[in-house]
Amino acid sequence: MNVGIVCYASVGGSGIVATELAKVLARRGHEVRLISSEPPVRLGDFQAGLAFHAVQTPGYPLFREPQYLLSLASKIVEVARAYRLDIIHAHYAIPHATAAYLARQILAAGGDGQVPRVITTLHGTDVTLIGSDPSYLETAAFSIDHSDGVTAVSESLRDDTYRHLPVAARINVIPNFLDCQYHRRLGDESLRARYRRGDPHAKLVIHVSNFRPVKRADAVIEIFRRIRERLPARLLLVGDGPDLAPACRRAGELGLAGDVEALGEQELVVPLLSIADVCLLPSAQESFGVAALEAMACEVPVVASRVGGLPEVIADGDSGFLHDPDDLTGMAESAVRLLTDPVLHRRLAAGACRRVHQHFCAEEIVPRYEAFYEAVLARTARPAA
Repeated sequence: MNVGIVCYASVGGSGIVATELAKVLARRGHEVRLISSEPPVRLGDFQAGLAFHAVQTPGYPLFREPQYLLSLASKIVEVARAYRLDIIHAHYAIPHATAAYLARQILAAGGDGQVPRVITTLHGTDVTLIGSDPSYLETAAFSIDHSDGVTAVSESLRDDTYRHLPVAARINVIPNFLDCQYHRRLGDESLRARYRRGDPHAKLVIHVSNFRPVKRADAVIEIFRRIRERLPARLLLVGDGPDLAPACRRAGELGLAGDVEALGEQELVVPLLSIADVCLLPSAQESFGVAALEAMACEVPVVASRVGGLPEVIADGDSGFLHDPDDLTGMAESAVRLLTDPVLHRRLAAGACRRVHQHFCAEEIVPRYEAFYEAVLARTARPAA
């Protein structure tokens, strides 16, 4: 099967999962064309069956801003014609599903013998933030309803889509996944010692995100403050975004600057997760929570908010702990329990890894995408233009 995958290149769950899907599909014998503004962060080295196509968006004085939607649609048309794509898989409704719809109309109008089907995967903020904004709502709903197939990464997101957008499309839930052969705990005691900074008793707490307001970096610092009052610990902040600098300033105001280390964006997070004892994820909203899944695969229990799709990922009391978003005291207490009770920590670390392997490995999830592709291709009717 010839598949074109459209995604964002920047760090974030949708781009990571789309790129991993492209790589696994190629390994399974499909021809995959990854389309984005630049090579995605997890693309990696050459792989047979996988090629990247960059979208070039020229700037013209007539336009007040670059017209990425139009250049993306043109690139999809170009790639679909050159490589006879069967499927265009758009990750994110705005602008990717919209560009895919436009590309399909161009191909059909041009008399192309093979017009690919469009599948849209919803990841979260394309529905709950961007898609529900009045400026984009009708376009987002139209693009979803005029896809040949639609998936969402969690039941929570599927329900949110129907709640926030006037869509009638059937939405199938296919969760995010990991390459479980790669996502596993590594034994690097020298790296662990480096971030303990000479204190063999210090515990390592980690937070991985894009540091947008929804991730609540200020809550991460407050939870860590409460942990630090009870035991020696250090906090690793992995990622970058608008709220990273304010979080670091707040840590300094609380006298924690020496115990908080900002590591910026990291393409490879497994080595850092592998030295962590607990992962904090006190988000205001998570449609799935790829950061939680990656931590769990590396045997790191997650203390998180009970919001969105996180309860579908984390089994409370078995692979981590879930709390109401405002219950920072409870989150801190759960983290302290994990960091001071080795038996509890070992049980939840094993439970976290086991849950990933039972439900979220590529070998389990990617065949569901393949089956969905086949089902969509088998249909004869298309949505009205």
